Amino acid sequence: MDQLAQAAALYYRNFAAVAAERDLTLMQGKMLSLLRRPMPMRALADLLACDASNVTGIVDRLGARGLVRREADPSDRRVKMVMLTEEGEETVRQIRSELMSNLTGLESLGEEDRHAFQRLLSQVLPAVST
Repeated sequence: MDQLAQAAALYYRNFAAVAAERDLTLMQGKMLSLLRRPMPMRALADLLACDASNVTGIVDRLGARGLVRREADPSDRRVKMVMLTEEGEETVRQIRSELMSNLTGLESLGEEDRHAFQRLLSQVLPAVST
């Protein structure tokens, strides 16, 4: 677990630095990376483990930069869905690309080892596999 904690800390330091290069906070970068599909604001708050009012502020700042937009959920107009704009999608691609280029240890693993690593993480941390 200590090694996993060290790996997570290194990843988040790297993630924060990559996000900062794009004038994003760690939380803004994390939110962008979570938006693989449109998501309700409440779900984002749960995933980010923060209060809904914090999510509103983050979405407002990202929206002002043209990286996300809000739309009412067609099935429940009271629910606000957050989604990436094209510029937001490009920003996420850049962040992920740079993160992967900094994780050279993963590239040294063969395909079988990468799959085994992913399978083991899923067993140890089931929430990661979803």
